[in-house]
Amino acid sequence: MQRVASMRMSAFIAAPRERVYDALLDPEAVVRWKVPAGMRCEVHEFDASEGGAIRISLTYDAPDRAGKTHGRTDTYHGRFVRLVPNELVVEADEFETDDPALRGEMLITIGLSDVLGGTALDAVHDGLPEGVSPADNELGWREALARLAALVE
Repeated sequence: MQRVASMRMSAFIAAPRERVYDALLDPEAVVRWKVPAGMRCEVHEFDASEGGAIRISLTYDAPDRAGKTHGRTDTYHGRFVRLVPNELVVEADEFETDDPALRGEMLITIGLSDVLGGTALDAVHDGLPEGVSPADNELGWREALARLAALVE
């Protein structure tokens, strides 16, 4: 199965690193920001510690959209691989699906650093499955990061 090597995104957030980091690891905040436009998020499991389990569903609002897992829903599970307070969040995720083109572990690395007026967020998404459009994935992440900024600013 062919995979995209990596996709990189950056964002400026006009808030302190501590506030951004907290929103990355708060399941109540995740429901509000970690979702593309036209979808809603449900957190099933979220243990914000190294090795801690994650399980999240994203469901399309539009009745004609097909999810990766079932119906209109994309469900993924994973774990926090590495957490460095106020600096780094690394998580490994995999879609719950029978479609081989959508299977495989993805690694998401989010680094935070101080910049004048706020926080620089640098994200890398490695191992995107062949069946996921890199352009759609990037758009979804950009929309989510804009929501994150709006939440913490």
